Amino acid sequence: MKSTAIIGLALLFMVWLWLAWMLLAYGGVTLKNLLLLAMTAVIIFVPLLKKYGIGAKNSKK
Repeated sequence: MKSTAIIGLALLFMVWLWLAWMLLAYGGVTLKNLLLLAMTAVIIFVPLLKKYGIGAKNSKK
C-alpha cells in the first residue's frame, strides 16, 4: 500500500473517530447511535479496505 493511501485512510479514520465521539458525547450511548456508528463504519471502511487492504488484488508482491 502506498504511503499516501495510508495517510489518507488514517486521516479519514481520525475524522470518523472524532464524529463518532461527538455523536456519543452529545447524543448519548443508545442502541440507535451504536447501530448508526456501525453502519457508517461499514459503509466507509469496508470498500476502502477491499481496495487498499492487504487482500487487494492489485497489491504488489
